[in-house]
Amino acid sequence: MRIGELAKRAQVPPRMLRYYEEQGLIAPRRLDNGYRDYDEYLVDRVRQIRGLLDAGLPTRIIRDLLPCIDHTEDIVVADPDSELRALLERERDRMTERIECLTRNRDAISRYIEALGRAEDRASDPAPKESPVTSH
Repeated sequence: MRIGELAKRAQVPPRMLRYYEEQGLIAPRRLDNGYRDYDEYLVDRVRQIRGLLDAGLPTRIIRDLLPCIDHTEDIVVADPDSELRALLERERDRMTERIECLTRNRDAISRYIEALGRAEDRASDPAPKESPVTSH
């Protein structure tokens, strides 16, 4: 896909995709005419990169995390950094808290949607009719 389509689907400006390429976060193929051609998997990759950047991680760390994003089991850290580990642990814990909050909010919204559905069902059902009284 072309850069415009990826930008639209991943909800980022094309300029951001060029920056990700410069930083080594994504690598599109180049067509004979020089245009970038992006693989389908990059839609999710770009969304994940955006989330990590929004979380405050710099691109150099994100570049190191990319094998984890791809679920590669053979992740090798050449130069362990205890400060980086502490930063990542804090960020992981912060994300866990956000996920828990989002889950609670999603569940509350779901319950409210269900209540709205019940109210709509009651409103659309005609009132029960009284049985006719017969006189003898």
